[in-house]
Amino acid sequence: MSKPHILVIPYPAQGHVIPLMELSNELVKHGIKVTFVNTDFTHKRIMKALQEKCVVGNEIQLVSIPDGLQDGDDRNDLGKLTEALFEVMPKKLEMLIEEINKSLSNKITCIVADGNLGWALEVSKKMGIRTVAFWPASASLLILFFSLQKLIDDGTIDSDGTPAKDTTIQLSPMMPAMRTTEFTWACIGDMKTTKIMIEAVKKNNEALKVAEWVICNSTYNHEAAAFTFAPEILPIGPLQASNHIEYLAGNFWSEDSTCLNWLDQQPPHSVIYVAFGSFTIFDHKQLQELAHGLEHSNKPFLWVVRSDINNGKNEIFLKEFEERVSPNGKVVQWAPQKKVLGHPSIACFLSHCGWNSTMEGLRLDRNSGIITREDITYKIKQLLHDEEFQIRALKLKESAINSVKEGGSSNKNFKNFIDWIKACV
Repeated sequence: MSKPHILVIPYPAQGHVIPLMELSNELVKHGIKVTFVNTDFTHKRIMKALQEKCVVGNEIQLVSIPDGLQDGDDRNDLGKLTEALFEVMPKKLEMLIEEINKSLSNKITCIVADGNLGWALEVSKKMGIRTVAFWPASASLLILFFSLQKLIDDGTIDSDGTPAKDTTIQLSPMMPAMRTTEFTWACIGDMKTTKIMIEAVKKNNEALKVAEWVICNSTYNHEAAAFTFAPEILPIGPLQASNHIEYLAGNFWSEDSTCLNWLDQQPPHSVIYVAFGSFTIFDHKQLQELAHGLEHSNKPFLWVVRSDINNGKNEIFLKEFEERVSPNGKVVQWAPQKKVLGHPSIACFLSHCGWNSTMEGLRLDRNSGIITREDITYKIKQLLHDEEFQIRALKLKESAINSVKEGGSSNKNFKNFIDWIKACV
């Protein structure tokens, strides 16, 4: 019998690529071949970051297709990027699949597409290929997206996504409350971008109906999603990184592993880890406030500052800052985040609450558009001295471990998923 061959395609952003790459590594460990499809732009970044540090085996093939934008276009413009993806990539994906399927023994048996790429699910269905949607973010965000039309119908938001008023709602008794002005589509750009993203969510919601599986890289209570129209949502995460030599991370930047040696020299539960993902941009004033807030906390810290932030005035300031705080603080351009978070010296995580980080802890307050050094210092000290936060974090940790270990709910779901994939051949 021929081996299952899965085509995996993420949305072209770091927080989407990594979870699907982790899934791909797990699929390979179960004897499944993977073709991983990035955009040309993302593919080049990943290959540059890999350099000679990772050996890619024969079971994960990295390929790419155009995203519809030109070399000089701003791919942080989500509205422009989303429109280009919908216009150009479906046909390019069809052409790629047709080329792969010319081989009698190497045909694609299933497509696992990012849940934000509804058009990829439609291509899969059109070509008669088994279809799976993978959601890299929290289940709560998926449910919020599924609830879009209901929110419009009951007047919570306008048809273009604008909140009718600043209020707090709860989509289900099993879910946390959400503030309408902080819905994802209301926080990602101007009104034009919001309208584009709202239309994309509507299209994705329809496309998700064709998926045979909707799987989520998180653990959660199934009752929270029971009212949605989607196929059953099955949690299979958090996925665990493999220690195999061929483990492919999918980072957009090269990891600076020297920070692990520095962490080895710090006391247990003492270090503040600071990382704001691959997308967040700081102006010079905010970067200064963050730096001074960390310095005034009088705690050791590891701060990830990407190369596209560490330039111009920031470069001069950060060089002087590093010299002043060393060896109590360390700044790197990119870190092996899972290894850092699992290191015994880490006390807490200061982040933008991205999809590859943890959304548990204290919120920093933005006053007059700036989060002040005083608030940063105060919240760090509050977090480290209030035992309630530690108790809650440990409870979440225990829940996640129990879910993914042998016999846990996510572990069972993943095994069922693997069996289903193998049956697709």
